[in-house]
Parts: sequence; C-alpha cells; structure tokens
Amino acid sequence: MSIVLSAPATPTVPGLLLRPWCDGDADALIEVYRDPVLRAWTSYPVTDPVQARAFLRRSRQGWASGGRFSFAVLQGEGLVDCVVLKGVRPGPAAAEVGYWTAAPARGRGVAPRAVEAVTGWAFARFAAAGLTHLELLHQVDNPASCRVAEKSGYAFVEVLPARPPYPRDGHRHVRRLP
Repeated sequence: MSIVLSAPATPTVPGLLLRPWCDGDADALIEVYRDPVLRAWTSYPVTDPVQARAFLRRSRQGWASGGRFSFAVLQGEGLVDCVVLKGVRPGPAAAEVGYWTAAPARGRGVAPRAVEAVTGWAFARFAAAGLTHLELLHQVDNPASCRVAEKSGYAFVEVLPARPPYPRDGHRHVRRLP
C-alpha cells in the first residue's frame, strides 16, 4: 500500500506518520495490546503472534476490498495509535472512523490528530463516490473517546442503545463534509 498520511508536528508534540499496517508491525502490535485498558475496549485482542498475523491479514484484506482502511500511526519509530475508516461503499453517504491509542501516547493529543488526518483523507478520497459524513461511535462510559471526537470536529448527535458486540449504550458523533 502506498498511502501515507501525516499529522505535522506542533510546538509541543512530534509529527505523526500514518500508513497501512505491514508484517513487520506484529511485535509492536503485541506489545501495545499488553495494556489491559486497550484490550477492554477492542473487539479483537492481539496477545500472540497468531492473533497479530490475523489482525494484519484483516487489515490487508480491508485495503484490498476497498471497504476498510486501517492505519498504523507512528511517532518516530514507535507505534502510538491505530485509526480505521470502515464501511466505505459506493453510494452510502456515511462511513465510520474508529481508533485506539497505545497507553504511553494517551493524553498527548495523538488520537485527535490521527483521526483528523484520516478524516481529511476520507473526504478527499471518497466525496466523489457520495461520502457526505463520517461517524465516530463509542460507549458512554468512555469519556476519553468523547473528547477525541469533539477535538476532531465530530459533533455529538445521539445516544445509541446497547447492541452486540457493545454491552453498554453508546454515543454517535458525526462530522460532515466541509
């Protein structure tokens, strides 16, 4: 995959590089997933090489199908975040943005900057195919995700009732094509 995005450095934080996942990311992925907080919020835990290969295979398949674009987010050489654009199909006006942040990067403004980079790319790449807005969903008991959504320009729209695989109600935030 040749898509590489960036979020420029600010006076207080280094720049970010966003790129498709590659096989060489397996060890970093396993290390990041050692964090119990991250595992609590994700659907597919990555605790060993077999699960890491499955994660990376799903990522490649998503890019190949053109419906799911998962980016590894790096700061320097370190993995700090993952942002995914999912549900991209010709015709529907909406797709979804999701993300997770590695424990050492939380609270440093990494997630909003990475979400912003993918949001800009998604609108530039898919607006002609009918994309008019993106959704960011999270469970109500995850206030950090609410802050990321707001900092990334995603306005709160509604509370969603719990439904599998989410055991609690959620928030739906939306950002419209400028």
